[in-house]
Amino acid sequence: MTMRKLRFAMLVTAALAFSAVAAAAPWDELSQSQRDVLAPYESQWSTLTAEQQMRLAAGAQRWSAMDPTARAQLQERFKRWQSLTPQERSELTQRFEKFRSLPPDQQQKLRQRMERFRSLTPEQQNRLRERFKQLTPQQRAQALDRMRRAGGTATPRSGGQRPAPGATR
Repeated sequence: MTMRKLRFAMLVTAALAFSAVAAAAPWDELSQSQRDVLAPYESQWSTLTAEQQMRLAAGAQRWSAMDPTARAQLQERFKRWQSLTPQERSELTQRFEKFRSLPPDQQQKLRQRMERFRSLTPEQQNRLRERFKQLTPQQRAQALDRMRRAGGTATPRSGGQRPAPGATR
């Protein structure tokens, strides 16, 4: 499972969580921009549950507020989500729930690690992935434990372990 998929699952879950705040409304009480976005649902609007209406209305509101770039990014993420198997979706949802259950400081540390990883070149990212794959399960567990204890400053390799073939420091 990639971090990109995790990030997408987090965004989808967050969007669903925030949408529950909005109140359900009859079709005529939706804003014009919401009605424009939700036009495909107009004929069945009254048959949708209040929760479905709330989610759709809140989503339409967010969609209307997005700039074209953000809309394109969201469409791409949604396509990736749809391409996942039910098992992959379930795993991502569980990982997101686990993330959300962490204390805010740990969530922030994970976000910083992810940003640090993203700041690497694609080649560096691939080398790091390959180094991690070359570790034994025990070495992986030790590396992850070191990272947890160090608050995001440790690398998956300790001084006593040899780098994976072809890996550079």
